[in-house]
Amino acid sequence: MASLVNSFAISGIDGYLVEIETDTLYGKPSISIIGLGDRAIKESSERIQAAIIHTGYEFPKMKIVINLAPGDVKKRGSHFDLGMAIGLLLQSKQITPNNIDINSFGFIGELSLNGHLRPCTGVLPMVIAAKNSGIKNIIVPIENMGEASLVNGVHVYGLENLKAVIEFLEGSREIGQVEENPNPKFSPNYPIDFSDVKGQDILIEYIVVAAAGGHNMLMVGSPGCGKSMIAKRIPTILPKMSEEEALEVTKIYSVAGLLKDRGNLVTERPFRAPHHSASLNSLVGGGNNAMPGEVSLAHNGVLFLDEVAEFSKKTLDALRQPLEDKKVTVARVNSTNTYPSNFMFIAAMNPCPCGYHGTSKCKCTDYEILKYRQKVSGPILDRIDIQKYVHPVDFINLTGNNKSHTSAELRERVEVAREIQRIRYKDLKGINCNAQMTPNLIKKHCQLNKESKALLKFAYDKYGYSARTYDKFLKVARTFADLDASPNIRKEDVMSVLLSRDLDKERTRMHTI
Repeated sequence: MASLVNSFAISGIDGYLVEIETDTLYGKPSISIIGLGDRAIKESSERIQAAIIHTGYEFPKMKIVINLAPGDVKKRGSHFDLGMAIGLLLQSKQITPNNIDINSFGFIGELSLNGHLRPCTGVLPMVIAAKNSGIKNIIVPIENMGEASLVNGVHVYGLENLKAVIEFLEGSREIGQVEENPNPKFSPNYPIDFSDVKGQDILIEYIVVAAAGGHNMLMVGSPGCGKSMIAKRIPTILPKMSEEEALEVTKIYSVAGLLKDRGNLVTERPFRAPHHSASLNSLVGGGNNAMPGEVSLAHNGVLFLDEVAEFSKKTLDALRQPLEDKKVTVARVNSTNTYPSNFMFIAAMNPCPCGYHGTSKCKCTDYEILKYRQKVSGPILDRIDIQKYVHPVDFINLTGNNKSHTSAELRERVEVAREIQRIRYKDLKGINCNAQMTPNLIKKHCQLNKESKALLKFAYDKYGYSARTYDKFLKVARTFADLDASPNIRKEDVMSVLLSRDLDKERTRMHTI
């Protein structure tokens, strides 16, 4: 009878159980690994053979067949090494577990040629999969102990080599399980603060609105006016992440191999700022194994595209689905994965090719300006709720002693508005803020009085807004009302919304050229 050992694989950011079946047959000595494994899995045979021999055991001189079940799902990674080595030693009866139910254990770890266990990526979602499958004991490389222990209700054992694993299973070595991590501290300490920003009080008010409702925003201004400075500080005013949000982000970073501290959850909201030369694959995800891109690494945080007009049109247009669906499906020959991508989209650009539109320095024609701005397509602009000009800071504001609002003060306002939204949408799955409202929710929570409706109709007809833009107007107006704890959308909320689209009037004028 073939031996059976438990391990795990990754699909997207979720893990699932993989049963490693090992059998030895009479025939020409060989090893065959089946079950739709990638090249790293196929190469495991050499690592397993060397590790077993260097650990002091015999590699069976028989025909060896290892099956990774389910056999119809593609698998990748070198973390199956440990499970396959243990399964082979069990099948050849070279080791005998002592008072241990091998089926209650899961094995994760890459083997070096001398039998050492190397750390792996994606350990967190695999341990979660173990817990969901009823497997309560997990053996991992010692470097992955902290990450694995983030999952409560699972006994984690961190070991340094194959020999130590065997001794533990045979009862000749006692190893204490890793204690479950205490409740994580969700008090990120940011080195930057909004108090550093001078002379941009009006813009900061719209930044607060964007953060309070989860709205996308575009800032347009000349070089050096503070666009990047402001964008980098947006995470400092966003609400603290919940444990569920932190776990989601940590899973993504674990799969991507980007966890800096393997023993802690990611508690700071991500801020991703790819360069404008970034490829489509790096932005939305891709590669041979369909790995997550920047839109997923920014999940529950901020994706900032500086000099957005310099990104390729193809790359920018690829953001349509993630912005609309809050998830992205990356399909490749080897695998197809779906990743979450619920981020706050912040973009910045110059107003014209030279960057100084509206000043004596600018010599750009209206045609050149229009052509430059058309690099950002209409469908993308349609998905951006707030579009504001960023004006240069004058000397008095720059050198004055006027105190700006701190991030803590602004975050308090944001959290109050978010709490109102949390209560409003508490019974709705996947709806956490106003920006995520569905058409039915808009009809329910964004009622306008006669005066406000007339005002919005005038702007709608004059500037030729789309139905999507109209819905975004209502969502942003709802956020303005929430910031003042108003149960209804007021006329002043609608007026503030109409002032949030600085580009519309100028775009309409230029299109008549």
